[in-house]
Amino acid sequence: MPNPLGALAPSDDPSSSITGLGITAEAEHLNIDIDIEDHGLGKAETVEAVLRLATTHAVTACVNGNLPPAELYVRVVNADDSQQLNGEYRGKDKPTNVLSFPAIEPDFIDIAIEQALADGPPVMLGDIIIAAPVIIEEAKTQKKHVNDHLAHMVVHGVLHLFGHDHINDQDAQIMEDLERNILSGIGIADPYQEEFTDDR
Repeated sequence: MPNPLGALAPSDDPSSSITGLGITAEAEHLNIDIDIEDHGLGKAETVEAVLRLATTHAVTACVNGNLPPAELYVRVVNADDSQQLNGEYRGKDKPTNVLSFPAIEPDFIDIAIEQALADGPPVMLGDIIIAAPVIIEEAKTQKKHVNDHLAHMVVHGVLHLFGHDHINDQDAQIMEDLERNILSGIGIADPYQEEFTDDR
């Protein structure tokens, strides 16, 4: 299967094992605004390619039918900024791997999608905040490729934007199965075969 990141992630690059499908023409309706403030994850073009690939596949998996015009924001920050946001919005005084800020209540996403498909405004999905140092440390601890773990956390964040959660065991199982399926589509092995920590 061809590497969707092409020359940006050569096969001898130990930071990535992503080898799955590329971004389809259908996903051109998806506007992903990326802001990389912390460059610890590697070359900006490689990190951006991973972010776009994982985000696109996750959004596509969450939408039943045609993908509507939609927008979301992905920001890569340092540990201090993550800790500040995590403390301000979740009351936890520590950095965390990914934070999701939905722009639409999950109960209204289907309505927003219908309107966007009927030439209405694009669906504003929300923001995802990634803490680069946390991703790097977790990948090292869990013995995973950094880009694979980054892609997993982006997928995890997108699912939260669509209302998925893991407060109880049943919801957690549904979310984990979705993550497995999405990641499998871009050549990433089951992330739950290894240790995964989410402090939500």
